[in-house]
Amino acid sequence: MPDITSAAISDYLLAHSTPSDPLLRELAIETARAFPDAAGMQISHDEGELLTMLVQLVGATQAVEVGVFTGYSSICIARGLAPGGTLLACDVSDEWTSVARRYWDRAGVADRIDLRIAPAVETLRALPAEETIDFAFIDADKTGYAAYYAEIVTRLRRGGLIVLDNVLRGGRVVDPTATGEADLAIRAINDQVVADPRVSVVMLPVRDGVTLIRKR
Repeated sequence: MPDITSAAISDYLLAHSTPSDPLLRELAIETARAFPDAAGMQISHDEGELLTMLVQLVGATQAVEVGVFTGYSSICIARGLAPGGTLLACDVSDEWTSVARRYWDRAGVADRIDLRIAPAVETLRALPAEETIDFAFIDADKTGYAAYYAEIVTRLRRGGLIVLDNVLRGGRVVDPTATGEADLAIRAINDQVVADPRVSVVMLPVRDGVTLIRKR
């Protein structure tokens, strides 16, 4: 699997992004210790800073996150919300999100986050049909991306933004021998969104690939 950037360039990128604060660094350390086999699901601090900035640029008051894990990205999104804004956070794990809840409290953003423990597609389908979502971040099971996108894009307001994570799958999207279910699902959603006339799309080589999708 090809590296998008060398280790030296990666370190340089991190050194020239706004650094994470002590609380986020502590959360990353606890996550790595508590869930070593899953810690790779946590976003890096430069991607977290990108999320905060995007939320601020959109002026989001209503945000959605699919895939909470231990809450790092939730904090980054919640910090960027406009006054009175809320984040609907979707996950299926009480164990992982119990860590998230502690850190949300410590970060002072718990009152902005509505956590729903249930299959995310059920949570999304239960939302009103109006186009009121300003920002959404999808970073969960890859085979569910198409369903999550379908439910969110119809509820996204004009000028709203969806961010898809892990769209390069460690380079497997360009490897014809990579035929795992998740790899095929990501290739399919990548093709789907770029062909969707409702949106404008740019894929960025940020970490494992990030796609920004803006509703026209």
